[in-house]
Amino acid sequence: MTTTTHAIAVPSPGAPLAPTTIQRRDLRPDDVLIDIKFAGICHSDIHQAREDWGQAIFPMVPGHEIAGVVAAVGPEVTKYRVGDRVGVGCMVDSCGECEYCRAGTEQFCVKGNVQTYNGVGFDGENTYGGYSRQIVVKEGFVCRIPDGIGLDVAAPLLCAGITTYSPLRRWGAGPGKKVAVVGLGGLGHMAVKLAAAMGAEVTVLSQSLKKQEDGLRLGAKDYYATSDEGTFEALRGRFDLILNTVSAKLPVDAYLGLLRVGGAMVNVGAPGEPLSYNAFSLLGGNKVLAGSMIGGIAETQEMLEFCAEHGIGAEIETISAEQVNEAYERVDNSDVRYRFVIDTATIGA
Repeated sequence: MTTTTHAIAVPSPGAPLAPTTIQRRDLRPDDVLIDIKFAGICHSDIHQAREDWGQAIFPMVPGHEIAGVVAAVGPEVTKYRVGDRVGVGCMVDSCGECEYCRAGTEQFCVKGNVQTYNGVGFDGENTYGGYSRQIVVKEGFVCRIPDGIGLDVAAPLLCAGITTYSPLRRWGAGPGKKVAVVGLGGLGHMAVKLAAAMGAEVTVLSQSLKKQEDGLRLGAKDYYATSDEGTFEALRGRFDLILNTVSAKLPVDAYLGLLRVGGAMVNVGAPGEPLSYNAFSLLGGNKVLAGSMIGGIAETQEMLEFCAEHGIGAEIETISAEQVNEAYERVDNSDVRYRFVIDTATIGA
């Protein structure tokens, strides 16, 4: 028997979000029913709600930054019990059999991972995300939220946290390394916190200095405005790693010039238009231009444990269900420091 739960949905591309009810499937043997407490608003929610990234499925219930409490479990569930604090990120299933799933990188599943929303499960049913009161998720795609992190500040970690943690780990952010974070937004503020906690020397590169105080408070050692013509010359050849968190077209060659020999520039932002670069910007210093997409479930759990150990949570502004459309507009205008989180108790209230 399915469960009816309150939700907030986008009825058609670009339409305002509105209250609704949706059906969650009955528990399968390896399923977990979660009472969602908080759901973060990711910029990708807005892109998909507007069909910016191609044809989408409507009505759409966005949300892949989910934190809550286990309400019920299927008979074969072994990792979780009722009352456990848990989270769900960007995917809720994968084939479990391909080389990438076996390696713990389910996000690259050969058959395609099942997205938390705007996706279709292997059962043919559409998926609905975290802007709702409850969700049913396969046990293997649920993460435990350690007691050291509040559920509200933990919710954005399930996307913004892992999206920045994974490339920082892969490309060796740590003691003795100089890391530049491009942009101080929802992703960028997490990158600063995480890289600093890993022991790296962190510099923020932003269009202006208006968030400089925040950047230094969050753990950056330096903060530069990229609109200043002298910035790129002053920082030339300085960084081991540049993590680009912005979804805008950048002068890639100029940023590659900031890397040391053998350095890497990794993109986690998703601009709507192609980026271009001169091959000699890479060849001249054995440099790397790379991308990174979230992380696997095991790495997401590792990230949550790291955040609990170092007292890291997202910087949030908690909103009610009635404020979601306004929040979308404010995200568009970069008017949030640094993540909106919906108190899901207000959905359908």
